[in-house]
Amino acid sequence: MPPRPYILAESSWQTVRATRYDVAVLPWGATEAHNYHLPYATDTLQCDALAAESARIAWEAGARVVVLPTVPFGVQTMQLDIPLCLNVNPSTQAALLADLVRALDGQGIHKLVVFNGHGGNDFRQMVRELQPTTRVFLCAVNWYKVVDPRSHFEDQGDHAGELETSVMLHLAPELVRPLGEAGEGRERRPRVAGLRAGWAWAPRRWTQVTADTGIGNPRAATAEKGRRYADAVAREVGQFLVELARADTSDLYE
Repeated sequence: MPPRPYILAESSWQTVRATRYDVAVLPWGATEAHNYHLPYATDTLQCDALAAESARIAWEAGARVVVLPTVPFGVQTMQLDIPLCLNVNPSTQAALLADLVRALDGQGIHKLVVFNGHGGNDFRQMVRELQPTTRVFLCAVNWYKVVDPRSHFEDQGDHAGELETSVMLHLAPELVRPLGEAGEGRERRPRVAGLRAGWAWAPRRWTQVTADTGIGNPRAATAEKGRRYADAVAREVGQFLVELARADTSDLYE
């Protein structure tokens, strides 16, 4: 398989030197338990693959997009009691993001998409703080929010449930254990009404919320569901990258 020109990790200096990139994409995953049947790298693998497919679509439409190496560590502050859930604090993420943005700015790449695949990561406040200090236009995309999952999946659990399991069955079926081994992904709901309703928020203490680290029952997952959903996400993000590449970020609004 020849190197993909939109994947930095596969590109040589000869390719990079000859290409004027419009947009950089930074996939950002996590390393954490995903029920009994999915690997710890689920968020990272999904981010990596979906960013690459989105960039392929954009590249073939003429946008010069480059996907940076995926960051494999996310915010796990409420999962520190689960072995090998590897946490980096938001402040650490902010420092790393600022360093990468500074490098891109100096190298003339002035549009960056943080392509997030982990619910514990939230880049909005980091972008708000960093944006006034750089010429790089910053934005964030949570890939699992691009396409409404309700039309694709029966169970709407948000961690190692039907959605993530289906996508992994499509992208890396060799890493998915038999679904008969998976836990039910039953979530314990908060006793406080505002938290239960969702208009009040507090981080979930993971081992108090779920016995198997999953939230959402994966049993109805299939590779075909995952393919359809992943394809829909990549089409939307690919088109977004094309539009962003062409956009004048100093004149974004009608």
